[in-house]
Parts: sequence; C-alpha cells; structure tokens
Amino acid sequence: MNASKRDTPTAWTDPDDAPELTDEFFERADEYVGDKLIRRGRPAGSHKTATTIRFDDEVLDAFKSTGKGWQTRMNAALKDWLKSHPPA
Repeated sequence: MNASKRDTPTAWTDPDDAPELTDEFFERADEYVGDKLIRRGRPAGSHKTATTIRFDDEVLDAFKSTGKGWQTRMNAALKDWLKSHPPA
C-alpha cells in the first residue's frame, strides 16, 4: 500500500444499522456446502443460453422502457409467440 494514501473512512459505523435479512434475501442467496455451490438463484431445470442477436431499435426501446427485467419480459413474449407460430 502506498504510504501517502490515507484510510478511507467507512460510512457504516454502527452495527445496529445493518439491513434486516428478509426471506427474499435468503431466497435469492447462493447456497454452499463447504466450497461447493449448490444453488444460484435460478430454479432447477431452467436453462438459458447466452447469445448475440440484433433487434430493431424500436423493439429494444419498447422493452427497455418497461424497466428492470425487460430481457425476461422479452423472452416471455417470444415464448408466447411460439405457442401460435411453431417453427417450420
């Protein structure tokens, strides 16, 4: 560490100010047994593949304007579309 730098003060000094650990926190948390990751937020059997795809700006803007979770909503819209338009 550089001797000329001072320690940065922490903004959180009172342990009583710690946020409450809610059920939602534990539902989203990773679970470990020793060093092995058991669960990471997604339901079992869920599989998604990262890919690169191009959409028209107006399509992306429409989904992004709905806020956080727009990619999940776009995925749901495509899955719904597939119900009435099966791939050839």
